Amino acid sequence: MSLDLSTLAIDSHQAKDRIKEVVTRTPLQYNIHLSEKYGADIYLKREDLQIVRSYKLRGAFNKISSLTEEERTRGVVCASAGNHAQGVAFSCKRLDIKGVIFMPGPTPRQKVTQTEMWGNGNIEIVLVGDTFDDCQKGALEYAEKHGMTFIPPFDDIKIIEGQGTVAVEILEDLPDTEVIILPIGGGGLSSGIGYHIKKHTPQIKVYGVEPEGAPSMQAAIQNNGPIELEQINKFVDGAAVKKVGTLNYNISSQLLDGIKSIPEGKVCTTILELYNKDAIVVEPAGALSIAALEFHKDEIKGKKVVCIVSGGNNDIDRMSEIKEMSLLYEGFKHYFIVRFPQRPGALRLLVTEVLGPKDDITRFEYIKKTERERGPALIGIELNDPKDYITFIEKLKAYKFDFIEVNKDQTLFEYLV
Repeated sequence: MSLDLSTLAIDSHQAKDRIKEVVTRTPLQYNIHLSEKYGADIYLKREDLQIVRSYKLRGAFNKISSLTEEERTRGVVCASAGNHAQGVAFSCKRLDIKGVIFMPGPTPRQKVTQTEMWGNGNIEIVLVGDTFDDCQKGALEYAEKHGMTFIPPFDDIKIIEGQGTVAVEILEDLPDTEVIILPIGGGGLSSGIGYHIKKHTPQIKVYGVEPEGAPSMQAAIQNNGPIELEQINKFVDGAAVKKVGTLNYNISSQLLDGIKSIPEGKVCTTILELYNKDAIVVEPAGALSIAALEFHKDEIKGKKVVCIVSGGNNDIDRMSEIKEMSLLYEGFKHYFIVRFPQRPGALRLLVTEVLGPKDDITRFEYIKKTERERGPALIGIELNDPKDYITFIEKLKAYKFDFIEVNKDQTLFEYLV
């Protein structure tokens, strides 16, 4: 049975008043490049410009400031891949509350450092597990053992209510909005925005987007309830969770007008384009809604569209990986295992006859430890134009090169590249 949404005590207008002295009212910016590209009026809700560079502060502060004095005295605990952690840390410092923050082991160092900075003496960080779900288990056990209040990242009325303040600001700044596109991780943002929008302006279409490697909300809808994915791609770390919240599922599944999966490579391309064209620095989850424009281009044409840029906590050390994934997705970069014909000048033949004049070899290494020059080689190729790929393959065959396309074998790719 579906949850009766009319019974929920969610009031994002009240939440907005509660958090207004702390949370930045982020700008809603018209984007010329995207508007021209998609034939629509595209606006970016810049939550990357929030105090902690993420919308997560809204829900965290709304929740923590609603605690009783006794609960505040005992302290709070949270689990987060980064952005919720920073929101909780900031709130702990602002309200002078003790906080213990659990983060997954692979969390980018930049997010750990930022969390420590915002907490500034009021928090302790514990790194545990490989995913958000792993560290949440540890956080829940710690909270129960020490009698502290657990601050959920998304599955909580007050968290959802706080995230919904994003929608309050959108309607105040652009009341004739027609479409909102937002990222989904655990579902707090989609629940908060979806609930407020459909309650006050139900004619607005609200589309959710997930990373292709972590479609947890879509899995929940197909299963008629939250289900834990066995494996996820953790690249879009701010939106990669194995299981959405139960409350979030009940709200989002009833209110969203659609959900789509966005390839991680497309997200990477979007990150680079935003930086190069608009000097906007976003994290992978922050780029999801903009990357999704390509997959909604028919629905949005001629309309006023708001994309939620959910966060800007991107570690500069990840940029080489982001560029690589973008080149692979766009078809510029390809990897092959090549066994050269046993004749003199075979490598020279590959360079002079098979490669185009503007193509490049970006990686070359023999795979075997013995008889290296007679064994297969792993070769990375960067094409000048993705359209040249077919011609490149045809030439490999014509000159009798024995090869395997590594890009098309995910297991082989992960092992070798």
